[in-house]
Amino acid sequence: MIHLLFPDAYANSVFSIDYPTLWKLGFRALIFDIDNTLVHHGADSTPKVDAFFAELQKAGWKTLVLSNNSEERVQRFLKNIDALFVCEADKPKKQGYLQALQKLGVERAQAVMIGDQVFTDVLGANRVGMANILVRYLRRDGETKIGIRRTVEKAGFGFIVTHGFAAIDWNGL
Repeated sequence: MIHLLFPDAYANSVFSIDYPTLWKLGFRALIFDIDNTLVHHGADSTPKVDAFFAELQKAGWKTLVLSNNSEERVQRFLKNIDALFVCEADKPKKQGYLQALQKLGVERAQAVMIGDQVFTDVLGANRVGMANILVRYLRRDGETKIGIRRTVEKAGFGFIVTHGFAAIDWNGL
């Protein structure tokens, strides 16, 4: 059971992932979490994120946002982004991930989940057998409170780094 909490790969941010290598490995769809993965919790998208999605799509990637947030929140985030979405996904339950795959029209072996939380993004992707990349969560300058889940995840990061998972192992996906 504990193996379900381990990501396939780890990256500092969504911007540091080697997407051309993922493409060469046969992946065709990218599923993103929003809050603390792409933008700070509750924030609207930024011009940098908007351009990032446009670049991915220009390169041929299918993109989808998978979020536990309401449709209103997700639609607000996607205001300038042309991407599919599944809202109120109830991650880490399987149904949201399966719905995402169906909307994208891909098999689980062709999709990668990218998110900042072990107990939702990574766990859910592993439960359905989908590749996943854990990114360092976004924090605001001076933010000190991180919550119980983040404290446990932080301890887990130490374990991941100690056991050689600190950098992305693209062959492991």
